[in-house]
Amino acid sequence: MIHQSGKRKLNKKPPHRRALVRNQVIHFIKFGCLQTTKPRIKEVQSAVEKVVTLARKGSDFNTIRRVNQILPYDEKAVRKMFEEIAPKYKERPGGYTRVIPLGRRGSDTAPIARLEWV
Repeated sequence: MIHQSGKRKLNKKPPHRRALVRNQVIHFIKFGCLQTTKPRIKEVQSAVEKVVTLARKGSDFNTIRRVNQILPYDEKAVRKMFEEIAPKYKERPGGYTRVIPLGRRGSDTAPIARLEWV
């Protein structure tokens, strides 16, 4: 039996979790920073790193189709990824984002962090 393999569950059903991560990735691409709980940040960070790695290859039909498959809700975010964000990281081998811990939330003491571009 393989334990603790795969993604964080975030106390959500798989379709809800997928939609949550997609929406937060789109928000991060649009605004450049994201502040939420640390487990969510870690999931969003891994998704963003994969999207940037795909987009770095160029804007041919197949890569655009694959990024649209990951982010199907927002054409503007996909366009911004290919035109503005991916060219900045063309030579960088990985690690496009950084996580900054911000302490704990007052109401429920959940760990809060901020995700931003390097």
